[in-house]
Amino acid sequence: MTMKIADLDIPGNVLLAPMSNVTNLPFRLMCREYGAALTYSEMISSDAVIYENEKTINRGLSAEAERPMGIQIFGNSPHVMREAALRIEELYRPEIIDVNFGCPARLLTKDGCGSALLNYPATMKEIIEELVQNLTTPVTAKIRILKDMEKTLDIARLIEDAGASAITVHGRTRQQQYSGKASHEYARKIKQELTIPVIANGDIVDEISAEQTLQDTGCDGIMIGRAAMGNPFLFKRISHYLETGEMLSHDECARRVADLRYYFDLLEKHGLVHTVDIKSQAHWFTRGMRNGRHIRRSIAVSNNAEEIISSLEKMCKHAL
Repeated sequence: MTMKIADLDIPGNVLLAPMSNVTNLPFRLMCREYGAALTYSEMISSDAVIYENEKTINRGLSAEAERPMGIQIFGNSPHVMREAALRIEELYRPEIIDVNFGCPARLLTKDGCGSALLNYPATMKEIIEELVQNLTTPVTAKIRILKDMEKTLDIARLIEDAGASAITVHGRTRQQQYSGKASHEYARKIKQELTIPVIANGDIVDEISAEQTLQDTGCDGIMIGRAAMGNPFLFKRISHYLETGEMLSHDECARRVADLRYYFDLLEKHGLVHTVDIKSQAHWFTRGMRNGRHIRRSIAVSNNAEEIISSLEKMCKHAL
């Protein structure tokens, strides 16, 4: 199944969520290769763009192989966000610019950004209008829900009325952070109300939850976040299942090790090794593997990427 956002044809309906310190270019390339129809950059601070913080701005670096791609921005000033988005549009020509109205992290909310803006719908509307009226790139938004269904619907309507081309709904409140269960009832109601594409996000962790969320909400697409960390092959599994109704057979241990090696290679290829903590990221790629404590211990004493890979390969052999 494909999607259309504004005039952009999206080659599928399973999307990669923007995640800070996760969705860098190498990781996005892997997810795209495995079937993610659309990938998003790590969120970019509008203020950092205006003040030309090179490290932050470079989060928008892309490659032709991942197109189409979106860049997500956050801020609290309509004027600053407009100027930042214009700069990003000029620098990187993303297919989509997404506005973060959903991040619950205190680092953002203490400054009135992310999900804190859900309490200021007039500002949200002004931000979307400023971007839509001044950019040539389609503008989308990602929100969290409020406890009050009707207030959440009002915000979704407001975002559509302001000119956004699509909306992603994470089915948790700001207060929940990432605890509890995501409620996709909100996404279902919003889909019934709006005419723009609606994408459901939250607790989509495998083939069954992906199919169930699409069926329950009637949404145009689904967005996968934390479940994909260290597990880009999840997109291959879900895409295969949605297309065929069959589970994709694979060796989980061998696949994770091969993907980690590929990820390290892509970091090297794009000159981004220095931007990540390879031991922390190796932990992501080993989540769910047997003998987790031994794996974490071997990663901790490894001196480089090759030693990490080598120790994991040995553990896969012992697991046979």
